[in-house]
Amino acid sequence: MAHAQHGDTGVSGGVGLTALMVAAARAIETHRHDTLVRDVYAEHFVRAAPASSGWPVRMREVADGDANPLWGRLGRYFGLRTRVLDDFLLRSVRAGARQVVLLGAGLDTRAFRLDWPPGRVVFEIDRADVLAFKHEVLSSVGAVSRVARTPIAADLRADWADALVGAGFDAATPTAWLAEGLLLYLPSAAEQRLIQTVNRVSAAGSALAFEVKLDRESPAVRANPVYSSTKRQIGVDLLALFDGEARPDSAGDLSRLGWATAVHTPFHFTRRYGCGPQPEQNDALASNRWVFATKTSQQQHE
Repeated sequence: MAHAQHGDTGVSGGVGLTALMVAAARAIETHRHDTLVRDVYAEHFVRAAPASSGWPVRMREVADGDANPLWGRLGRYFGLRTRVLDDFLLRSVRAGARQVVLLGAGLDTRAFRLDWPPGRVVFEIDRADVLAFKHEVLSSVGAVSRVARTPIAADLRADWADALVGAGFDAATPTAWLAEGLLLYLPSAAEQRLIQTVNRVSAAGSALAFEVKLDRESPAVRANPVYSSTKRQIGVDLLALFDGEARPDSAGDLSRLGWATAVHTPFHFTRRYGCGPQPEQNDALASNRWVFATKTSQQQHE
């Protein structure tokens, strides 16, 4: 497949490049003998963008294999995260959520690869250029969505709720929300607005999952090979992309708004699923938390 004509896409730099990094990790995970997730579309995104066309999509293409901090440890983290959040969404829709909203959908292929119950709809919100690249690549390989799917071009740092409602979203219907690999890069005020907006348009019974980092990391953690290796190998400086402001307590905010919340480390799921990253010294993953929340009351707050 030749995709050199893609040129400058919405995934060619900055945070967009992280979407390709996660896609490459999903491609590598897909072909592991002990895979946690299968995404046959992931490698096509990697090959289609000039910025990532030379990246590995199989572990055999990584000289030092699982010892590689980026494609080994961080890649396995992304594989585990993908699987945990797949399971969250499927659990939520089987429990009654009729709509799914992927906030900062990026190169997420869940609409194409998960086994959705009938009558569900998936809304994917991201920038227009990212959605266009995704559409072009998926169309080129004949991918067919397994659920009603509505892409929505919007900036999640601005007001996106009107566009969502305008696309057919029903605020009176239970919804499964997902912000995967998004809040790490948003300014604090934008994260707070996003959480408030989700609360405002969520019916009781809605569920939300998202990933955060607890606080700014120490110099020893910032020197972790996961960060330096990622910058050296693919030019992605995660530390520069993470927003440097003090982070809001979004899990606490949701609790105060009538949501039942659970906060876990990634290692909790490494134990549960039997594979994934293990803790290490000066760990770049130690401050990562995966938050799961369910709206238990009808109370809505602006």
